[in-house]
Amino acid sequence: MSDVVLFEQLQTADGSHIGIATLNAEQTLNALSLEMTDLLAARLAQWAADEGVAMVVLQAQGDKAFCAGGDLRQLRSTMMAHHASAQRDDILGNPYAAQFFEREYRLDYLIHTYPKPVLCWGHGIVMGGGIGLMAGASHRVATERSRLAMPEIAVGLYPDVGGSWFLNRMPGQLGLFLALTGAPMNAADAKFVKLADYCIPQAVKPQVMGALLRQAWRGGDAHVLLGRVLQGAERSGAAKTDFAASQLHAHLETIDALCSRQTLPEIVEALLAVETDDIWLRKAVATLAAGAPGSAGLSYAIQRRARHLSLAQVFQLEFIVSLHCAAHPDFAEGIRALLIDKDQNPAWQPDTLSGVTPQWIEGFFVDPWPDGGHPLADLEKKRLPGHPGKRL
Repeated sequence: MSDVVLFEQLQTADGSHIGIATLNAEQTLNALSLEMTDLLAARLAQWAADEGVAMVVLQAQGDKAFCAGGDLRQLRSTMMAHHASAQRDDILGNPYAAQFFEREYRLDYLIHTYPKPVLCWGHGIVMGGGIGLMAGASHRVATERSRLAMPEIAVGLYPDVGGSWFLNRMPGQLGLFLALTGAPMNAADAKFVKLADYCIPQAVKPQVMGALLRQAWRGGDAHVLLGRVLQGAERSGAAKTDFAASQLHAHLETIDALCSRQTLPEIVEALLAVETDDIWLRKAVATLAAGAPGSAGLSYAIQRRARHLSLAQVFQLEFIVSLHCAAHPDFAEGIRALLIDKDQNPAWQPDTLSGVTPQWIEGFFVDPWPDGGHPLADLEKKRLPGHPGKRL
């Protein structure tokens, strides 16, 4: 059996090294497993401490996906066992879920605060946990075949992995719209909402890697040097590949009008009432209509609560909410309907937005560590020396 993550170090012209981490689980579209998370975290920490490593590349095997999300099948099996156990009312009664979310969020935070440049090559499908890996990288590339999305509403979850932080920082009401509809983003969309920094054709990647290996890294600002290489590749690649225009930019005025209503029920009602021949917008509305009402309510609530939190505080809040989601029925049911039985007919609880009461929502924010001891309480202290200091 092959390793789920492949690691190598390539020597550059001046004797420095580039660390390359390659997700290697093509059969699952490189879905992020707990094993992959642990391997990545350990090697990234090692490279951060190695003065000979100038930068890191995060990429994936295959042409279909960078990372299609988290490994939900294993997570669901532990949720079902927890739901059937005597500890079903204790959100800490599922050790695997606690380990999975804690270690995934730690890895995401590590990437956000990494002291060296991280180039994430987001080719193909980038969803959920894949966006968690990509969002924090210092230099993010989307290609002509990149398809990004946060479609958690379809599985009874909400956009986690820091989504409550980066969705809040998108133009207008796009963050809320994406959370409610799981609408897909192309490269231009990703750049518009600041989930990508460069639109570079996949065919240009070998040239980019060649330029990085020829680069003299010692004595220069590695972030600036990498940026120059990617800017040049973006300019040269623009003449070779026509990237599709941004749907989010084209629909911004409409989305802002629909999602600026006073309450979530009013927003959802406005979206569901849209009559249009626009296929992209119709699909987005259809996803909302079929999605979990509880996920819509939770996405709306957590974005409002997270608006003024630091990134570390967002991950701490999301960890609590995600454990509650794992203990509730919708998450397991959504995975069943989408990935296990594939009947596309989930039985949501509650099954309408009217059942998503303020009291129901508040239950997801109950802290199981009211007197301290939150497993991610140390995140603010975990910034590695040399981090460039962007606001988190």
